[in-house]
Amino acid sequence: MQLDTEFVPSQKEFMDAVWHAVTQLYGEYGASLTSLALINYDVEQKLAIVRTNLTTVDNLRAALASIISISGKQAAVHVIAVSGTIKALCVKLRE
Repeated sequence: MQLDTEFVPSQKEFMDAVWHAVTQLYGEYGASLTSLALINYDVEQKLAIVRTNLTTVDNLRAALASIISISGKQAAVHVIAVSGTIKALCVKLRE
């Protein structure tokens, strides 16, 4: 996913915003079903790769769309690509 911000949030700030969005929409139980994990975070390009369960991909996409700020500063998160494996995702991103 691509971060659209004027500043560069840290990994912790980014994941805090993602977890907050997921728990706001789906609660603690719904958030626990996602098995959400940060795989890679590129500060320079503002790109992040996260892993989630296949059954919760749509829920995560909705939660990401609801992010309007990170650490009190305006931000948006755009999903660039979705893939079944991280290897295939890396290939898609290189194209």
